[in-house]
Amino acid sequence: MSEHLKLIVEQLNKEPFRKSFNLITFDSLEPMQLLQVLNDVLAEIDPKQDIDIREEMPEQTVKRMCSLLGLLKYKPPGSPSDVSGFRQGLVMGSKPVIHPILHWLLQRLPELKKRAYLAHFLVKLDVPSEFLQDDVVGEIYHQYEELVEAFKTYHRECEQLRSSGFSTADIRKDISTMEVEKDQLINNVEKLKKRVETVANHQRMLEQARLLRVEEERESSLSNQKLEQKNQLFQAEQRLLRAQQQLKDLRQAAADANPESLMKRLEEEIKINSYMVSEKLPKELESVRCTVEYLKKVLSEPAMGQADLVQLEDKIKDVNSQINHLIEKKMIRNDPIDDKLTLYRQQAAIITRKKESKAEELQEAREELAALERELSQRTNQTSGSDGQEVIRYDELNRLVVRLRSKSTAYKKKRQEIAEMKAEYGVLQWTEENLKEKHESVQQKLQSVEAEKGISGYSNTQEELEKMSAMKSELDEKKGRTLDDMSEMVKKLNSMISEKKTALAPVIKELRSLRQGYQEVSQEYEEKKAQYESCAAGLESNRSKLEQDVKALREETAQKENQYHYTNSMTEITEKLMQRAIDEVKAYVSPDPQEKKKTVREVYLKKISEQELLGKKLREEQKVVRESHAANMEQVKLWKDLEQLMECKRQCFIRAQSQASIGQVIQEGGEDRLVL
Repeated sequence: MSEHLKLIVEQLNKEPFRKSFNLITFDSLEPMQLLQVLNDVLAEIDPKQDIDIREEMPEQTVKRMCSLLGLLKYKPPGSPSDVSGFRQGLVMGSKPVIHPILHWLLQRLPELKKRAYLAHFLVKLDVPSEFLQDDVVGEIYHQYEELVEAFKTYHRECEQLRSSGFSTADIRKDISTMEVEKDQLINNVEKLKKRVETVANHQRMLEQARLLRVEEERESSLSNQKLEQKNQLFQAEQRLLRAQQQLKDLRQAAADANPESLMKRLEEEIKINSYMVSEKLPKELESVRCTVEYLKKVLSEPAMGQADLVQLEDKIKDVNSQINHLIEKKMIRNDPIDDKLTLYRQQAAIITRKKESKAEELQEAREELAALERELSQRTNQTSGSDGQEVIRYDELNRLVVRLRSKSTAYKKKRQEIAEMKAEYGVLQWTEENLKEKHESVQQKLQSVEAEKGISGYSNTQEELEKMSAMKSELDEKKGRTLDDMSEMVKKLNSMISEKKTALAPVIKELRSLRQGYQEVSQEYEEKKAQYESCAAGLESNRSKLEQDVKALREETAQKENQYHYTNSMTEITEKLMQRAIDEVKAYVSPDPQEKKKTVREVYLKKISEQELLGKKLREEQKVVRESHAANMEQVKLWKDLEQLMECKRQCFIRAQSQASIGQVIQEGGEDRLVL
């Protein structure tokens, strides 16, 4: 339970509640305050629940909360029949009732928000059947059901779009970049038009370029048609070869077939189908029914948390251990040596499993074959419906790959040529710039010379006269040829302009009215915007002031709470000390000697006397040790010297014995030994 309280307090201290509770303050809440906290959590799930419970009757509060909890599929702990006790605890603000509700709600807050939002639209109205007999009411209710179904589809599509990864910000960014590119293209087109307008006879050049482009497009379409016709011819030949091969195979199969083989094949198919119908499919149908029942049962239960899942896993582990224990008992009780039918049962089980596995493989192969046939028919229909062609086969694909490779090599060559031409273009451009600079320097020198001679502008005038004479001659030659074209073009342009004017006249009228409306709306928008900004500024200042006041009050409340808890703690400690002092005085004043012995004074006096006796005894022992310390140290020194002397004698004896016993006879224990 403490873990649940910790979770509740942590969630209430976070966004969007920001309650600043701790375990003590939350546990010390009054029933009305606890109900208000529950109502705040429900208001976060459903904004319609944002009501001050002090302004509402308790019965209405309980009814409203119970209806929302029912929509959220909350099941109170305990027996389902104890509904009245749950309602009574909710009315009284009982902690054992409200704490589990808060724990359940705060664990599933996002999911419950979504469920409450959908419940407003998906929970159908309960209309009595006698009212539905009316045609108008029935039609309206039918429209209502259609709208509910449409909402389901729209909500499903919205969730799919949200989970698909599309972002409106990215789309807007793409649109803005495309608009910028469009403006750049329009500017480039305008610049090109201005550059072309300065060229003489540009309209005729544009017309010829248009005709050239049309002819090139026509040539490319004709080449594509030629290629398609070649492909169709090749595919028709391939279809003819396949049909001939199929006809040959069918004839061979008809020649090799006999009634016995056909009957045998049909009997095998009948056996397989009868097994599938009588044994396999009923088992699968039963298993699917069990799965559906189990899923319905799971769907009817409320959503599980992590604690419920852990509990279920523990139950599953216990049940598995019990099953294993029972299997072991059965194996011990049914000894395979004594059971003569065990071997045959095992063989039958193995055969049954093999049979089921083969049937499953056959079913999967049939399903795969049917799916491939459907896919093949769909692909064939798509290709035949689009361009009358069939699916490309492997050899055709190889030919296409060879063609693509040849085209890719040609493309690489052309790309290399383009790169060389670009490099040459760069060199020519650089040469042109150098020549222009030289030309400018020569012109400047020429102008300075003309200025010295007093004939400034002579060369420019001469060049202009030559250009004008050349242009005049060209214009005289082309004037006769282009006059008819220009008159025809002028007629076309005039007709097009008149058509555009007639087409744009109603649009221009509508645009004028829309502009006037836009000006009115924009003026109203500016006024409303100014009002909104002034109101928002005032509300923002009030909000900041209120937030500061609330913050100061919260700090003061926290400080007062700390002082309160500290005072309570000190009061309890003082009371305990006073109680101990009173008990001590009572025991000390009591005439009973046994009661006096229990007093703290008597206990400590007894301990003090005992410690004094012990100290006296230890001091005497210390005095004896000090007096005998010198003699004892002298005795220890004498013993150490004696020990060293004995060790020295032992070493000397061992050394003398090892030197004297070489080559001598030693008698020990009645035996003679010769030492060499």
